[in-house]
Amino acid sequence: MATHYEQIGGEAGVQRLVERFYDLMDQRADVTDLRAMHAKSLKGSREKLFLFLSGWLGGPQLYTEKHGHPRLRQRHTPFAIGDAERDQWMSCMIQALEDVVTEAGLREELTKAFWKVADFMRNKEQPG
Repeated sequence: MATHYEQIGGEAGVQRLVERFYDLMDQRADVTDLRAMHAKSLKGSREKLFLFLSGWLGGPQLYTEKHGHPRLRQRHTPFAIGDAERDQWMSCMIQALEDVVTEAGLREELTKAFWKVADFMRNKEQPG
């Protein structure tokens, strides 16, 4: 069975997804809080997400080769991530998936997987 990496189109497919995701984050007025958590230039973020997703989707472990274990939650501790930030991130990713991934079943699988990761990244107490 083909990996998600292969199904999305390999390196070129992952690159298209990452570019679309960050273009959306940079353009949409409804995700300004999320955008503000990033550097003015998104070049480094684009590269790191591409490297990470390549391995996460079942392709080459580019991020690990360059930066070591991803330790996603630890690397994101400087940022207060709650439900709102998670939802903004997912909103951009869902739209990017819709724009880039033509196969509905693959989009659904990836959306579910991204939700799990996005939920795991929350580190901010929510009002009770």
